[in-house]
Amino acid sequence: MPTITASLVNELRAKTGLGMMECKKALVETEGDIEKAISAFRKKGVKASIAERAATEGRVEVLTKGDVAAVVEVVCNTDFTAKSDEVLKVASLGASILAGNPSADLSADASVTEALVNASKVTGENVQLGRTSTVNGNVGSSLYSTAGKGKIGVLLQFAGASNEDVVRHLGMHIAAARPVALSRDQVPAELVAKEKEIAVEQAKATGKPQEMAEKIALGKLNSFYAERVLLDQEFINGEVFKGKVSDMLKSKGVELVKYVRLEVGTA
Repeated sequence: MPTITASLVNELRAKTGLGMMECKKALVETEGDIEKAISAFRKKGVKASIAERAATEGRVEVLTKGDVAAVVEVVCNTDFTAKSDEVLKVASLGASILAGNPSADLSADASVTEALVNASKVTGENVQLGRTSTVNGNVGSSLYSTAGKGKIGVLLQFAGASNEDVVRHLGMHIAAARPVALSRDQVPAELVAKEKEIAVEQAKATGKPQEMAEKIALGKLNSFYAERVLLDQEFINGEVFKGKVSDMLKSKGVELVKYVRLEVGTA
């Protein structure tokens, strides 16, 4: 018989909105299998529909505390609930915990679990903890909102000192331009191979021989880097700086070593 832990019970509570004793009993009966427990509830006519609804909406919250910046995503069923105080409380709580302790496991934190369960009960929706991330050192964070809720969180880590203007402008660029990597050498090899293969086949389709197609593909890869690699991208706000992001950072005497971009509803 598997051990029915408090975290397992809380997970089932968060997914169903049902009481602790009900969830514990169901897990005992199903030997700790959450999906079987949910099915058992349904067979008995117990309302457990919260868990069946896809959590595709949500919000993010960011927080910088000393040398740590954190971002937390909370997902739910509707845009209306994403804007609610209940969801904001969970996201803010999670960000505060992570900013204070980057190694914290929010999924096992009792206060976060309790807040999730409460949010599910109050809203009647499937409110779940989503993705989380932190950066350490000389850091900054930015939050970009649409329709009354945080939609995109950006964390920045610098090799040296930075300032609020750089954090704000660079965060805005990353939120809008959606880079896939900081530098060319950080672009996933499979993505580079895919882009090159497409470019070669496009060139060959116009009658170019393989050798010429390979050269054309290299040129198209450079265009791909300019569009998708942060340091190669043209800075998005020409009124602030005209040129590449790498040149903008150089003009400010700043070196960016890492960024995190987390947007609700995207991978």
